[in-house]
Amino acid sequence: MAKAFGIVASAGRNIWVEGLQSYRPIGAISFLGRYRVIDFSISNMSNSGIDQIQVYLENKPRSLVQHLGTGRHYNLNSKRGGLQLLFSEGAARDIYNTDVASYLSNMEQIKGMYQEYVVVAPSYMIYAADFDDLLKKHIKSEADITILYHNTDNAKEAYLNCKTLNLNRQKGVEALVINDAATPNKSISMDTYIMKKDLFIELVEKAHKFSSVYSLADIINKECTNLDVRGIEHTGYFAAITDFHSFYKANLELIDYKAATEFFTDEWPTYTRTNDSCPTQYFNSSSVKASVVSNGCSIEGSIENSVIGRGCTIGKGAVIKNSVILPDCVVGDNVHIENYVMDKHASVIHENKIIGQEGNPGYIKREDVL
Repeated sequence: MAKAFGIVASAGRNIWVEGLQSYRPIGAISFLGRYRVIDFSISNMSNSGIDQIQVYLENKPRSLVQHLGTGRHYNLNSKRGGLQLLFSEGAARDIYNTDVASYLSNMEQIKGMYQEYVVVAPSYMIYAADFDDLLKKHIKSEADITILYHNTDNAKEAYLNCKTLNLNRQKGVEALVINDAATPNKSISMDTYIMKKDLFIELVEKAHKFSSVYSLADIINKECTNLDVRGIEHTGYFAAITDFHSFYKANLELIDYKAATEFFTDEWPTYTRTNDSCPTQYFNSSSVKASVVSNGCSIEGSIENSVIGRGCTIGKGAVIKNSVILPDCVVGDNVHIENYVMDKHASVIHENKIIGQEGNPGYIKREDVL
């Protein structure tokens, strides 16, 4: 899709995954044992034929830079395209840390892109979408901006840090407002925008002049009365990783075999950096039910309704239930962990039971020993 280049936006100041994000940006967080959160946005672009992608990096970007590499594992040919990693200078959760500030810092690189259109997608949402099809619909509609949205009947409990769209009967966008959780039925903005590059640059510069803390969504909301802004509905699986609970919930949702097989298909692959570790070893004492277990693990205990990352060791008599265990963790013999997220390289050896509240998971810090 030579008509458009891609921008994978950073999360910005209003989104924070407590604990996990202290060590890396959201895009670099391990998801479902095998992937990183950012893999889904880049895979959507690659599968859609977008071969030139700008990735905007937040603070503490080392793990994300290592994971992204040259972009070859995303099926991007470096001769005709690839990833361009661009840094923003804002501090985490700083009032001035906006996507607009990042774009202004790298405006020379944006203006240097030869494509007429730009597709902006978030690094913190998980979904599948054909951007080539969306671009064709955008061009045919003659709209100024097209926004992807997802309808939900659970807006009182979920997507609390997301924007919602106020739509008219023709699916024209009248406003983008924060989810107030007042009613369950909402059209959640997926922070995915299609527009001409020149309009994108104009909006970024206009946002900066109007307010130093404005985001792209803010300026689009302000310009809804002046521009033709349309919404296109997304169907299928959608998760917004905007806080700790949504990260935990999204992992457990895709344990469901039906949901996973509908989302992960051969026709629309999700690319990630491969790991050539050995297959997982299951001992006679092991028991695994309704779980996702990655390669390179050693399993002697019991696992139920949980996600186990690469290279984990689960000791004999150990019980893991309703938990997300990130890569390279050690759970000792006879340890019981339930309703918890365990960060990378952590070990639980000396404690017998660590049980969080159902629906309110606990967190074990990275490299901690308990």
